[in-house]
This record gives sequence, structure tokens and C-alpha cells, in this order.
Amino acid sequence: MEIRSVTLFCEASTNLMAYAPFLQTARTAFAYPVQTLRLAAPPFPDWWADTPNDVIQAQQLAARWQAAGGDYTCLGPVQLRHEPGWLQRLPAILSATNVLFASVEIANQDGHIDLARCRHAAHLIRQVSQIQGNGFGNLYLTAVANCPPGFPFFPVAYHQGGPPHFALAVEAADLALQAIQAAQSLEAARANLIQAIEAAAAHLTTTAEHLAAQWGIRFSGIDFSLAPFPTAAKSLGGALEALGVPHVGAAGSLFAAGFITEALDRAHFPRCGFCGLMLPVLEDSVLARRAAEGQLTPADLLSYSAVCGIGLDTIPLPGDVTAEQLTAVLLDVAMLAARLNKPLTARLMPLPGLQAGDLVAFDFPYFANSRVMPLVGDGVTGLIQEAAQLPVNPIRRTSDCLA
Repeated sequence: MEIRSVTLFCEASTNLMAYAPFLQTARTAFAYPVQTLRLAAPPFPDWWADTPNDVIQAQQLAARWQAAGGDYTCLGPVQLRHEPGWLQRLPAILSATNVLFASVEIANQDGHIDLARCRHAAHLIRQVSQIQGNGFGNLYLTAVANCPPGFPFFPVAYHQGGPPHFALAVEAADLALQAIQAAQSLEAARANLIQAIEAAAAHLTTTAEHLAAQWGIRFSGIDFSLAPFPTAAKSLGGALEALGVPHVGAAGSLFAAGFITEALDRAHFPRCGFCGLMLPVLEDSVLARRAAEGQLTPADLLSYSAVCGIGLDTIPLPGDVTAEQLTAVLLDVAMLAARLNKPLTARLMPLPGLQAGDLVAFDFPYFANSRVMPLVGDGVTGLIQEAAQLPVNPIRRTSDCLA
């Protein structure tokens, strides 16, 4: 297990150098390796300076954080309450550095889904896919639905404002795999996983609370979402298959996904964020292979969100995917988040010049090789398409008006 991130939530306008001693201590304080130190700011339209040069402002923010000892910064989301014009500023901002992340809200915590914002987000995803020739730009952007502040994983993370606090995002898929492989029954697998999570979390919590007391920065919890790394020993897809599923995507996968998250729910530790099933296709060697074989689809992955998956993450798509097709996917994510009242994300990656079935191979240590995944259908039409064309078209949570 490793710590994917120690994420500090604070105002971006503060003196970030004041946090340098805390960051320096946090990088080596834990018994587990810390991969990155990250800053999560409030929603950026609330504090971003209205200057003509977004690129310079983005570069200055990144430089300030790196000078303090941090690695990456999340700008916070463009929320439904913000004017859609803010979306048009993101391509320039994201192209300015390789350390800034952002998100776009398509459904809020009140259960409102904005169909027009889903369409705007779809166009933005296509734009951002052109920032780098290989489509890597969408690593730094995600659509979010029903996501509150305080989640330490990127690109979802943002600060609600007020006093600073920090949280931990872990890379712990190996705990699930080891717990299942060592078991002779489902009951033993559950017990093994609960014990492993609680033991690791106890170590993390003790250290984090010492840091909080030392530096006067509140510790707000651990997001134990069992994030994978693209090796066989750290594959959450491998853990699902170790339970007895013939391959991820086959019948029984939904049960396996629910079984693992149910064990996670039973574990006792200070929680924050998703604490769910993290199934990023390109970050998991088994998921990447099953996608390449055509045995795992985006629809499969979204269905697992119903049992506490976190949505769609690092999904490689054809470079010529249309805005209409992307809008349809985002609408599905938004509706599921609103209907189940749970946080979901969609980090979709159109890859310029590639078609469904083409090889995907990035020179990036957190990605496994795979193939471009097809999307079924040409996108929404009729009444849904007409509604999405309106400047703003929110619907409320289905339990309020559609059930």
C-alpha cells in the first residue's frame, strides 16, 4: 500500500509558502510511501482573478505551490451556479502547465442535473483532448456529479473555504487482492479485508493526528477507495476476479464489486471522500486488458457505480467521438448520481487519431496499455437533445419530480 496523496485544502490566495514546513514533514512522516503532495482550492470561478491572461495566472499559481514543496493543484470545479463562460477558460488554463487539475459539475448535491451543462462539458472534453496530440490532456479534467468538497483524490478535490485541513488518498488495491487470495471462503475474504483496512488506517490516522497537532491543521480523514496501480499485484480488477468472476465484465462482476465495497463499508476509520470502488481502466492492468479484449465496456463500469463504484475513470475513447455521444454518457452518470444520491465522476479521454480497437500506449508510469473502447449509440436525440440545447436546463432529483 502507498499514499497516493496528502491533499491540503486551503484558500489559493493565501501565502502558500506558510505550508512548506508542514509539507516537508508530511512527505516522510508516514510508514507508507507518499507519492504526491497536493493542494485543493475552492471552486476557481470564486477566486480566479479576472485578468486577460489565464495562462500566466495558472503558471504563477503552479509555481507558488511547487515553491512551497507541493506537486499538483486542483483548481476546484466550475459548478452549476457559475456562468458557463468559465468552461471556455479551462483549455488555456490546463494547457499552461502539467500540474493543474479542474472539474466541471454536471449535477449538484441538491439533485439538480443540468442537461445544458452536460452538453457544454462534452464539448469541453473534446477541446481538451486536442491540447496534447495524444489526448493526454483529459487526465487533468473530470465531470463531477453530486460531489461535495473535501475529497482528496484528483481531479475531484476542492475546498469549501474557511480554515485549512488535510486528508489522505490511498493506493490500496493490493490490500483487497491479498485479502481475497489468502481466504478460503467469502466470509474469510471479508474479514481479511476489513482487518487489513483497519490496521493500515490505524497507522495512517496516528501519524496524521500527530501532524495535525504539530502544525495546527485539521486532519479530515482517509479516502480508502482501494485505488490501483498498473501491475498485477496492485489490480482491483484482479481482486474482483480472485473472488471467482471469470473476467471483469462477466456476469457476477456486479456482485463482486458490491462485496468488496460492503467490506470497505464495515471497516472503522476516519472517512472522507468516496471510500468506494475505484476502477480506472488505464490505471489497472487487469481492467486495461479486459477492455482491450472487448470483455469490459463503459456501460459495465457505470453499472458498478450502483454499488459504490466512483463512476467512469480514464476511459480511452475514439478521437472522433462526438459531443452528442459524450453528452449521453455524462447524462447517464448525472442521473445515476442524482437517483442514488451518491458522488460520481466521469474522466473520459478521447484520443485523437485513434479508433475503437486501436492500441493505447502512453509513456506514463500510472497507465497500462489497452485499446480504445467503443461507445454504443450515436448520442441522445429528440426531447433530451432539445432540452440539452437550452442555455440552462436543470431537472431535479428523480425522487422529487420524475418518480
